[in-house]
Amino acid sequence: QVQLVESGGGLVQPGGSLTLSCAASVSTVAKYTVAWYRQVPDKQRELVARIPSGGTANYPDSVKGRFRISRDNAKKMVTLQMNSLKVEDTAVFYCNLQSGQYDYWGQGTLVTVSS
Repeated sequence: QVQLVESGGGLVQPGGSLTLSCAASVSTVAKYTVAWYRQVPDKQRELVARIPSGGTANYPDSVKGRFRISRDNAKKMVTLQMNSLKVEDTAVFYCNLQSGQYDYWGQGTLVTVSS
């Protein structure tokens, strides 16, 4: 059973930074499209960053220039660096690995941006 374990969430002030990490119990993350999503109550889960296998990262306009996704294939980790955080970034953030029929999700980590 593949497990994704997110960490790094917490409370941060507006304008601050936070780094989320996702540790994957897979042989390698290299063959997967890796992504981070976020969700707030009563809304659909929203993509915030994605790196296709062998591709380049892409971001929605809402986070472009502030968030940066990276993968470490050797450590089987996916990281989301978040800068210039806004109150509206408050959400539960989820790590996702996807390849063909395989689609894995973490349990989520809460990020709260508040003064």
